[in-house]
Amino acid sequence: MASVIKIYALFLGSALLMFGGGLQGLLLSVRGAEEQFSLLSLGLIGTGWSVGFVAGSLAVPMVVRKVGHIRAFSVMAAIGTITILLNLLWINDIGWILLRALSGFCFAGAAMIVESWLNEVAENKSRGTIFSIYVTINMAASTLGQIAMSVTGTAGYVPFVLGAISFICAILPTALTSSPQPRPLSSAKIDIGLLYRTSPVAAIAAFSVGMANGSFGTLAPVYGYERGLDAGGIAFLFSLAAILGAVAQIPFGRLSDRIDRRLVLIGLSGFAALVGMLTVLINPEAGWVMYVLFAAYGFAANPIYAVAVAHANDFAKEGEFARIAGGMLVILGVGLAIGPAVASAIMSAWSPVGLFIVTASFHGALAITAFLRMRVRKSIDAADRTPFQPMGNDRQVTPESIELDPRADFDSSEMRVDEEPVPEELASAKA
Repeated sequence: MASVIKIYALFLGSALLMFGGGLQGLLLSVRGAEEQFSLLSLGLIGTGWSVGFVAGSLAVPMVVRKVGHIRAFSVMAAIGTITILLNLLWINDIGWILLRALSGFCFAGAAMIVESWLNEVAENKSRGTIFSIYVTINMAASTLGQIAMSVTGTAGYVPFVLGAISFICAILPTALTSSPQPRPLSSAKIDIGLLYRTSPVAAIAAFSVGMANGSFGTLAPVYGYERGLDAGGIAFLFSLAAILGAVAQIPFGRLSDRIDRRLVLIGLSGFAALVGMLTVLINPEAGWVMYVLFAAYGFAANPIYAVAVAHANDFAKEGEFARIAGGMLVILGVGLAIGPAVASAIMSAWSPVGLFIVTASFHGALAITAFLRMRVRKSIDAADRTPFQPMGNDRQVTPESIELDPRADFDSSEMRVDEEPVPEELASAKA
């Protein structure tokens, strides 16, 4: 019973963290546009978050080793709370870029500590269930945070204070726990060479998703604002894209367990590129056409990263999952940092709809790459693949998320007796 209570307390802490993160991310983009920040500044706010998040993923494990999990989490939550309140008191584009980097750093650290506690509680037989519940809660809480902006609006202090309350309340589950502190946090295992040798498609997918989804997540609210949507409309627009993206992971993930995952990547990225091109051509005003296009984008673009991780893991040798997924995490972070800056420059030089030139270009490049790679390398038989697992928002994946993923403990000796081992020549083939 104590373990069950602890798990649900940690789920609550994670939900509060994600609620505040979802609200803050959307709020800053829209409020920044209302404050007449330049498109470049708005893009760099997204870049700041990604740089801070990657830095936190790398540095926070060292902080935890020095002061312990509970103190480190308290520091991260406190600084995160202070940061969102400073966003309210210091409405300045340069200030918001710096604060957003600090916020990303703290968010990464706080999320990693919650995940490490879940990792400690999870047994191998329950790891898949806990991971799935965790991902679902995070997606739902982040979406609710975005929806909250439709209630609070963007003017005044209420949305900032609500985000601050959510962040500081997230500290309670860990602060009140009487259980021993978990093992040391995992640092990101950077092995880009191993990732590329194992699956070039996965490496390119990580960068493409970072560039496209990083640009979309930061600047699509600005596009919606420029096309006449109010705060409620923007919140609904993003919630629709997020919900459909979450729903799409299961059917496309299960489909990728049965057919060549690269076919699924081609279909998803090709459709996302088509949606981007249609948006550029139509450049819709606020209305049902914009909602349909954003919903279609979320449906196609959000599952891509999870399918790419599964594809890379199909060709990984035993014990390599964490190193490969860690390499993808670093490449994803680079794309997330560069994408908003590139997209903002194009939007400034041409038009706000130029955002979708960026998304269409990188999704299209991924579709072409996956198609060409299918002519070079055979797919792993369906029976020999590790099962697909849904993943949370690709902007919020940490090294501890990778360790919590049940595929991190996959052992080829535990395959069903009717399965054949992966052929050696396939397992070692160059992707």
